[in-house]
Amino acid sequence: MDLLQQIKDHKAVVGVVGLGYVGLPLVLEFVEEGFPTIGFDIDPAKIKELNAGKSYIKHIDGSRIKKAIDKDLFRATDDFSEMEKADCILIAVPTPLNKHREPDISYIVNTSETISKYLRKGQLVVLESSTFPGTTEEVMRPILERSGLKAHEDFYLAFSPEREDPNNPNFNTHTIPKVVGANDPYSLELTTTLYNQVIVSTVPVSSSQAAEATKLLENIFRSVNIALVNEMKIILDRMDIDVWEVINAAKTKPFGFMAFYPGPGLGGHCIPIDPFYLTWKARQYDISTRFIELAGEVNTDMPYFVVRKVADALNDFAKPIKGSKVLILGMAYKKDIDDLRESPTLKLIEILRHKGAEVDYNDPFIPELWPMRHYDYSNKTSVELTPENLGAYDAVLISTDHSDYDWDFIVKHAKVVIDTRNATVNVTEGREKIYKA
Repeated sequence: MDLLQQIKDHKAVVGVVGLGYVGLPLVLEFVEEGFPTIGFDIDPAKIKELNAGKSYIKHIDGSRIKKAIDKDLFRATDDFSEMEKADCILIAVPTPLNKHREPDISYIVNTSETISKYLRKGQLVVLESSTFPGTTEEVMRPILERSGLKAHEDFYLAFSPEREDPNNPNFNTHTIPKVVGANDPYSLELTTTLYNQVIVSTVPVSSSQAAEATKLLENIFRSVNIALVNEMKIILDRMDIDVWEVINAAKTKPFGFMAFYPGPGLGGHCIPIDPFYLTWKARQYDISTRFIELAGEVNTDMPYFVVRKVADALNDFAKPIKGSKVLILGMAYKKDIDDLRESPTLKLIEILRHKGAEVDYNDPFIPELWPMRHYDYSNKTSVELTPENLGAYDAVLISTDHSDYDWDFIVKHAKVVIDTRNATVNVTEGREKIYKA
């Protein structure tokens, strides 16, 4: 039976490389449609949890994983030789920036090198990781062809960017349309057919490069607009005008306006990173991406703006930052998730510590911190929000507005509250202690 028919019959074995916030939900969609699935990851702790039927991601119900294991449709492994058993290999690995804010595609390269060792005729390989146009054909393809097999003839190759938004109440992996692109009609047909089995709809484009560019445009659009409202926030703060009031008034216009909201900086795996992937690639074509880079500069400066506001608030109480105790509320990059990737809170802690503050945090979804790519706040644990603990800090800084937080309680017992999310907008008592940032 050929691969196309295997996919249509849900008999194709799907292998997913990278079992994080993108890969794990994808695995579950295929399992729930009856596909036999293998998950690959280099983290043995994840493998152990998953094979025990447990979830390590807050918004993914462990019962879904247990059901997948019990049905014998899914297992996780760190033995990459088992890739030979997969008919379709989907790659969802990180694509961070290096210390010079240039693309780090080492995870894609390493994964491609591993796949090339086990690649066999007839397999479909699809990259999902956000990256610059040309990665699939110019970087992955030559590595995969070291196997002696030729792309689009002996095996098939495509790109389909992930569009995950963790814990979004309105959209999930199944309901978000999927862009797919390949540089060969049959590779495109295979990929489109595969995702059509588990996703509400697919959006085929003419090439993997077009699909790669689509993902970058989506996130650059958000980055630029967030930078705009962040700059408005800085301007209106100086004018003593509430930017949140202005945005809420502007969004009543039924056409020509889309509301974006300011914050302490950009977070998540895509928006703070993707613009720099295009900027880097554009240099190869002698193009300066001034608009995109300007947006990046504005967004990158936001944690510094917030710390300046913390300093202003402490100054009103005759306190310098140096020697002050600051409690940050929320480590995750957005509300109600346990995802720390590129969270602006990490930068806020770094800046405050550099200025001599003693910094602790509370996050109901992140009980302790661990070493990360650019930060190591090991042995830090979430501080309990008691009246005594809140009152012991010189300032409480709201970085992430989790729904679990009781803002009236927090403001009542804190000495000073610096609010970067407009979270305290409905608090009536103690407003003299609230500073907008």
